[in-house]
Amino acid sequence: MISLLKGQLMRLSKENILLFLLYLALIVLAILFLVPLLWVISTSLKLPKEVYAVPPIWIPETIQWNNYIEVFKRVPFARYALNSLIIAGLSTLGSLFSCSIVAFALSRLTWPGRDLVFMMVLGTMMLPSVVTLVPTYIIYTKLGWVNTYLPLIVPSWLGTNAFFVFLLRQFMFSIPRELDEAARIDGAGSLRILLQIILPLSKPALATVTIFSFLGSYNDLLGPAMYITSESKYTLAMGLFALSGTYGNYWPYVMAASVMMAVPIIVIFILFQSQFIRGIQMTGLSGR
Repeated sequence: MISLLKGQLMRLSKENILLFLLYLALIVLAILFLVPLLWVISTSLKLPKEVYAVPPIWIPETIQWNNYIEVFKRVPFARYALNSLIIAGLSTLGSLFSCSIVAFALSRLTWPGRDLVFMMVLGTMMLPSVVTLVPTYIIYTKLGWVNTYLPLIVPSWLGTNAFFVFLLRQFMFSIPRELDEAARIDGAGSLRILLQIILPLSKPALATVTIFSFLGSYNDLLGPAMYITSESKYTLAMGLFALSGTYGNYWPYVMAASVMMAVPIIVIFILFQSQFIRGIQMTGLSGR
């Protein structure tokens, strides 16, 4: 009996040690990932001479909150932020609307050639986006969409993101089909099933799509650089690039703008964090 208790205590202590080492490793990794962010915040509050100091100065002698105010004086930062939020918001709504419909058709409905179409959708993920830059630019030029937000918003409303379609489809497969059958017996159509049953149960996957879509559109530089020519229509990514070119030697301005640019992304992640993690965990559990 005593030997059994000793064995259990030794096994328990080993588990505790392994758990402690795991948490310690995660804490170290978290600190390593946070170092660049902390350096950006620190630099945004420094004087220029403190940026190049050796050894590096993490806490400025005098915190320069004025650097954030100067960003708004040097460039129309508020206008850039509004432009980015409009584009990212509408693009995210478009991705949620279109990709959820496509995913529903590819997971909950049965029709000839469904699997073949899904394979073709996945095939588009293998095509480098650079290959389509020239053809899409020619199309948008013919449509007269250059120097407008339409090339940055409209494609997301057409279900063109194969990754989002795949993510939502795999999650929808994990929802029991008995719910669909019961709803159809009660007289519900496909649209009602989608809106009242599938989408409410797909909140984790929708939260994941929301974060990825907003992040991708909000940080996009190539798209706006191709289609936007008026400075009044610049996004934050373009404004930050222009600011770094003009005030590249004055890094506190650039870092202050970077910190403010990161705030909406952090807020979005905090709001959808729990659903996002659950969506990543549960996607693909159906094995289809």
